[in-house]
Amino acid sequence: MQTIEGKVAAPKAKVAIVVARFNHFINDSLVSGAIDALTRIGQIDDKNITVIWVPGAYEIPLAAKVAAQSKKYDAIVALGTVIRGSTAHFDFVAGESSSGLLSASLDNTIPVGFGILTTESIEQAIERAGTKAGNKGAEAALTALEMLNIIKAIKE
Repeated sequence: MQTIEGKVAAPKAKVAIVVARFNHFINDSLVSGAIDALTRIGQIDDKNITVIWVPGAYEIPLAAKVAAQSKKYDAIVALGTVIRGSTAHFDFVAGESSSGLLSASLDNTIPVGFGILTTESIEQAIERAGTKAGNKGAEAALTALEMLNIIKAIKE
């Protein structure tokens, strides 16, 4: 029996981090967590990491798709924060961001780490950006690297 399991070290990988400016006070922590995970655990050199800022979470999938199509990157990390309000706006933004990123990943056969927080409150978002609930930016980065290594192993 053969088993394929991913590792997170990918020292030669080139990674794009696509992050929303909207809710930047939370997203800045997600970016810091992602960069720390990529460099410290993934062993990736700073020069192989590109941070791409977009207006909001709704715009992340397009930038991720263009980054994937450019063939400059081996993996993409998508980071943003969508906080539920009193309107249906949350459902549209969160749902479309998620499906758009899945499409970008599948259409281009590139791992996309999903680090878009979808929370009920600012407090929950802060918890997921590096306090009580860990840093979801770091988790998304490590997921992207693990999937990158799994895809390579499947193709070998």
